[in-house]
Amino acid sequence: MSVRISGRALGASLILLSVVASPAEARELLDSGDTAWLLTATALVLLMTLPALALFYGGLVRAQNVLSVLMQCLAVAALVSLLWLVLGYSLAFDGTGPIVGGLNRVLLLGVTRRTTFGSIPESVFFAFQMTFAIITPALVIGAFVERIRFAAVLLWTALWSLIVYAPVAHWIWGGGFLAAAGTRDFAGGIVVHATAGAAALAVARVLGPRRGFPAHLPLPHSPGLTMAGAALLWVGWYGFNAGSAVAASGDAGMALVVTHMAAATAALVWMAIEWVKHGKPSLVGTATGVIAGLATITPASGYVAPAAAIVIGALAALACYPAIGLVKQRLGVDDSLDVMAVHGVGGILGSLLLALFMAAPLGGVGYAAGSGLLHQFGAQLLGVVVGFGWSLVVSWALAHLCRATVGLRVNAEEETEGLDYVEHGETAYNF
Repeated sequence: MSVRISGRALGASLILLSVVASPAEARELLDSGDTAWLLTATALVLLMTLPALALFYGGLVRAQNVLSVLMQCLAVAALVSLLWLVLGYSLAFDGTGPIVGGLNRVLLLGVTRRTTFGSIPESVFFAFQMTFAIITPALVIGAFVERIRFAAVLLWTALWSLIVYAPVAHWIWGGGFLAAAGTRDFAGGIVVHATAGAAALAVARVLGPRRGFPAHLPLPHSPGLTMAGAALLWVGWYGFNAGSAVAASGDAGMALVVTHMAAATAALVWMAIEWVKHGKPSLVGTATGVIAGLATITPASGYVAPAAAIVIGALAALACYPAIGLVKQRLGVDDSLDVMAVHGVGGILGSLLLALFMAAPLGGVGYAAGSGLLHQFGAQLLGVVVGFGWSLVVSWALAHLCRATVGLRVNAEEETEGLDYVEHGETAYNF
């Protein structure tokens, strides 16, 4: 790893060295600026799920399903928070075993106000990582909206968070075997977006398409809500990527700049594609372009220069736009809100492109000693294949488990009526 990248990018190699210091030692180790920034970044990343993602997805579904989407996002956030404290954090960040972490951080036992992670309290690092654990399964909600049972959402999320997310986070960020192989993922191109894309593909396949797919699907009931959600996601992504430097540093500043430029470029390129293809640029399409750019720059954000971010943003739109048709039309999978096409394809693309654009002559941080373009690309490809493949297989199995236990899909009559009333006894609009 590049010596410029600190904190989160060093994963469990640092958490293993975290100690319970005396008050004097703690004051010497802690940096108030780093701590303040990570507290802020934690709030920004939670904002990405509540309310940003909830609004973004909620605006894209039928009016009789908007509350169900909001409820799913809210429940996932609460459920994963507790699971992260009880077990997930320990599996991801305790120790440097090749496959999974240990159990010394269960319930944060032994972690006090004086326990540090680098220059910040470990409690802050725990909370920052928790917000990533929350948004990853929340992204998958977009694949199964309007037809899944709420009990299945809860069961699938709980198991997936512990069996897929925590181990993959350990493999790359916690000192596991992919970290040892040189795989880099600054803020979640593989850990978050590729695993969410694979999960979306698997669950949507097992669940089956919505009624009328693919020819007669309903239009988004509120593009305005979607725009509001996208705007909040863009802001929250500053914490997502810049916060992953785990310090108020030059790396954080550059990550913020490249994140913004990639999003802006992808939005304009997506707009241009729609304008040429359909004669008019749409608000939903342009907002989707923003998210594609953000997802694609995520793994590379700590390693590349602003000029590279413009190229990555453009490639994000050019790759993710046709991927929507590929998933729905060619593969026949009703990934309802295009989680695989936007997050999965974007995360994978960015994870591979960082091998090129991190080169020092292109303004990047440069390769580690003894490494180069081909070696780094191989490490990135390995990480993508392993992370995506593990999530795909386990997600498929968990969907079948949910079907056999709590039930996976509502019936045709319930789907027509809408999940708001059927699953939650409420309606979003009473007039």
